[in-house]
Amino acid sequence: MRQKLTFSDVLHDRPQPSGMDVLCKLQHFAIITYAVDPARFSRLIPDRFQLDTVDIDGRPKALLSVVPFIDVDFTSAVYPFPKFTMGQTNYRIYIIDTETGERCVWFLGTTLDSWTLMVPRHAWNLPWYDGRVRFDCEFDDRDGLYRRYEMTTEAQWAPASVRLTQEKGDAFQLEGFPDTESGLVYLTHPLAGFYHRRDGKLGTYRVWHDRLNVQSGRLLSADFGLLSREELVTHDEQQQPHSVLIEPVNEFTIYLPPKVLA
Repeated sequence: MRQKLTFSDVLHDRPQPSGMDVLCKLQHFAIITYAVDPARFSRLIPDRFQLDTVDIDGRPKALLSVVPFIDVDFTSAVYPFPKFTMGQTNYRIYIIDTETGERCVWFLGTTLDSWTLMVPRHAWNLPWYDGRVRFDCEFDDRDGLYRRYEMTTEAQWAPASVRLTQEKGDAFQLEGFPDTESGLVYLTHPLAGFYHRRDGKLGTYRVWHDRLNVQSGRLLSADFGLLSREELVTHDEQQQPHSVLIEPVNEFTIYLPPKVLA
């Protein structure tokens, strides 16, 4: 991908929430990305989409991100409603919707630590799975850096553990992009997601958020069972990410219910 991307081209005002739309803050938000041979993902992506590859060392690479966070103050964006807190981890591949030209993501699935899983899993047939998600983090408010970031997930579908850290002066290292802003737009600002529902149909939903204020991080260790089991990213490769981005907290609007396309 040689094209430069700018936030001025993708940022827009928040669409007015209505109905079932949700507002939530995402705490300990991280994007841990891997660059691998596109052939590993070919069987996963429907014909409507193409992998949004980048060139690294003269070869095309597809990017997959693991995105752990804690949903904080998860609630209705429209009506007074109870607030929920729950750990979550998303697994996603970067794609292009050939019908619209939009850069978006293909969701492999999500682990969620909450009884509310029954709604997305059973009512909407989303590929969401149960997991006990735990965070152990130490954030230095003076420096604005994580001294410790640990997440573990006990789950059958996607057991996981990851340890991150940050050091003052760490710079973005985003291989395959013409500049840092292009890489950040690509990695942090897809607003549409597609996936195979649990009944095999194609589903989609959209989110909105402002520009994320992520900073560069370092990976100390990772063990993502789903990626190893499905032979998407080997355990050894998981120790060498393309990039690690972290933000202490941000805010998302999620537009619900998801749509069924086919």
